[in-house]
Amino acid sequence: MKDTSKNRKTELYIRLKTAIMTLELRPGADLDEAKLSEESGLSRTPLREVLRQLAGEGYVDLRENRGARVSEMSHMTLRDFFLAAPMIYGAVLQLAAKNATSAQIAQLKEAQETFRAALRSGSGADRAMANNHFHEITGEMADNIYLLPSFQRLLIDHARIGMTFYRSRDARMAENLDEASTQHDAIIAAIAAGDEAKAGQLAIDHWNLSRDQIELFVMPAGLDLPLGSVARTPPA
Repeated sequence: MKDTSKNRKTELYIRLKTAIMTLELRPGADLDEAKLSEESGLSRTPLREVLRQLAGEGYVDLRENRGARVSEMSHMTLRDFFLAAPMIYGAVLQLAAKNATSAQIAQLKEAQETFRAALRSGSGADRAMANNHFHEITGEMADNIYLLPSFQRLLIDHARIGMTFYRSRDARMAENLDEASTQHDAIIAAIAAGDEAKAGQLAIDHWNLSRDQIELFVMPAGLDLPLGSVARTPPA
């Protein structure tokens, strides 16, 4: 019985995580706990454990006496995302090159094969989730308790924003996704070689590739800043 409950909790965790990152559950959407309990076969206590785990990782917000909802993506969220992303990606890949184990490098190579398969024949959601898994592994490689929570939240919103263009089938987008795959290969090589400087540069190159596409859809006006720069408050 204990194993059954654990399996159901894991299944619900994965289902909600995927639904949030692929926009099946939209930002700010309320979660119907009674419905989730019925669908998952979980009582209130294990259900709340799953929701607390998701809240701790940035997928949902738990509100006092109002239940859970999917984490928001506001104008301020997007602003902070664009400012923080290049710095966090750079730090993660440099630390990954320094700390990665051979087992983790093998996992990263396997994740890259999954990403390639998703590019060939997967849906937009398949592509977004495969890309997310690749970068999740680099976060584990970095092995930094201060950096990882920020990186995990960044990946959530990157996946949600990315769903906009992962669904696209135009020629330019296909070319960019092929380039992203090529960059993944270069990232693996730099990490395997322990080349921290190269990994850091690849983080910038990889971010620039997605940044150009993301800006077409969601870049807030007036936020076209140099990579990694900090916005200045205009004079009164």
